[in-house]
Amino acid sequence: MSNITAVIARVFVDDIDQVLPLYQRLAGVDQVKRFGFRGVELASVGPFLLLSGDTAAYRDRVATLQVERLAPVIAALGEAGAEIVEGPSSTPNGERLIARHPDGSVFEYIASG
Repeated sequence: MSNITAVIARVFVDDIDQVLPLYQRLAGVDQVKRFGFRGVELASVGPFLLLSGDTAAYRDRVATLQVERLAPVIAALGEAGAEIVEGPSSTPNGERLIARHPDGSVFEYIASG
């Protein structure tokens, strides 16, 4: 069984309220989880994570990967020679870490379980 439970597309927008109806319709959901984090307004809409505000520090992330547990991620990253750039730390969505893989790609991992 995979530790990764979802891949969440990061979408940078100027105005969350303006684009929210489209993403709700695309995801087929009415429920939206909205929260703020470090000067950024966020909305979780199905497989989309909408980000608005001061997002410059977050634009290098390829995607957010939702996982059951961070421990297997940390082990795999260490074995591969990846760099943990930030975390693990607590956030409104769960335990989080940011890692730069050996190929240079940067991913956010969130353990919400």
